[in-house]
Amino acid sequence: MKTVKIIGVPEHFNLPWHLAIEEGAFQERGIDLQWTDIPEGTGKMCNMLEHGETDLAIILTEGIVKSITEGNPVKIVQEYIATPLLWGVHVGDKSDFKVLSDLEGTTAAISRFGSGSHLMAYVQAQNEGWDANKLQFNVINNLDGAVQSLTEGSADYFMWEHFTTKPLVDQGIFKRLGDCPTPWPCFMLVATQKFLEEQSDILGHITEVINLYTSEFKGIPSIDRTLANRYGQKLEDIQEWMAITEWSQKQLPIKTLENVQNTLLELSLIPKKLSADHFLV
Repeated sequence: MKTVKIIGVPEHFNLPWHLAIEEGAFQERGIDLQWTDIPEGTGKMCNMLEHGETDLAIILTEGIVKSITEGNPVKIVQEYIATPLLWGVHVGDKSDFKVLSDLEGTTAAISRFGSGSHLMAYVQAQNEGWDANKLQFNVINNLDGAVQSLTEGSADYFMWEHFTTKPLVDQGIFKRLGDCPTPWPCFMLVATQKFLEEQSDILGHITEVINLYTSEFKGIPSIDRTLANRYGQKLEDIQEWMAITEWSQKQLPIKTLENVQNTLLELSLIPKKLSADHFLV
């Protein structure tokens, strides 16, 4: 039995992995796939990949592209989610902010630098016509930290996946002022260079299994109810999310990678562009 470590956020996107693990689909191939939830998100996962603390990750596209550009020895194995991520722009329920334009010049809560909440704040600023050089940040680690920060006022707004934060909006903890979708497919399956060099045959089995699960995922009877129950979501919210979400079984197109790099370069988040072979398996 080969042990393989994989990390990802504790969100509904990743249920196919958990089902495959629980049903023994990887064990049948002689693989002990050990999943660890990383609530801090992409910035933390980039750090873990760089330090060899995991073999694989399901990670945000913009975060891993930036990290690879900075020398992280990781490559994109394939797309995992082919559709954009819908980032909700949230403020504390008791705040005086009413529209997105009110947030210009205020402080964004981010899980950590290099995370999606950090990088998407720049995309949001670009969309709104703000000066991205004037963005201010407060590192809050995770969703619980964001609740505390926005409630206490140490940060003014927080960007996180729309449906993950929907219960906090429903409970009157956050107000959502708008949404900011990623301009590209949102989640990638990535592997460390070391794992690619030493375990490429194992990786082939892993992708075969997960691609089978994701291709059939939406057809599982009552999967919407399963998702709602496991992730504490309302059924109608899960149904809305599933309608705009598609899993992928193919590599990230070079043209899309170009778009990600162009955007990050334009926002001064990377110093230069690299050729596709630096990023893709």
